[in-house]
Amino acid sequence: MSFRFSVTRPLVAMALLGLSVSSALAQQSPTPTKVRGEIERVDGDSLAVKSRSGQDVKLTLQPDLRVAGIAPVALSDVKPGSFIGATTVPGPNGAHNAVEIHIFPESMRGTGEGSRAWDLGPNSTMTNATVDQSVASNDGSTVTVKYKGGEKVITVTTKTQVVTYVPADKSDLKQGAKIIAFGKTLPDGSFQTSRIAVGRDGLTPPM
Repeated sequence: MSFRFSVTRPLVAMALLGLSVSSALAQQSPTPTKVRGEIERVDGDSLAVKSRSGQDVKLTLQPDLRVAGIAPVALSDVKPGSFIGATTVPGPNGAHNAVEIHIFPESMRGTGEGSRAWDLGPNSTMTNATVDQSVASNDGSTVTVKYKGGEKVITVTTKTQVVTYVPADKSDLKQGAKIIAFGKTLPDGSFQTSRIAVGRDGLTPPM
């Protein structure tokens, strides 16, 4: 499925991919099935990827492949009422330090809502929630989010990356692109995927 059909169809396609990606993000397992890495070679419907752990992985692209771009935005785009996802790690005094924040388009509001263990790093957590307030001070910034059954105060540091989803298609899967692929491992050790998030302009998807 391509994201470059017409003025409106890219938004519809991105929403469909977003729902699929959000479902993957919403898995309760602490180790969702995914491959993070850099594309080293493109061969038709397969990609040779060097994973972040240094492994060589063959990705088989399914016919119903959906691709979403990931692009940087400013922290000021995280506003009260925004529906966001945030990967956090424990900080001093019980703080939840944000490794990254990704802003969902309105069509994805509510998907994957809640907070759960994540696999970006030791003790990392993924929280999808609505921004209640964002506060900037001399000591840094905090974002308070609320979700069904709870709320969390997220600390934004100078290292926090803020991104959003943008239209993309299969042509964006090229040598040097950084990706996250969602799918399953096949018996021969290769990885089959129908959903890929790709960083724009060399960006590494931070989630």
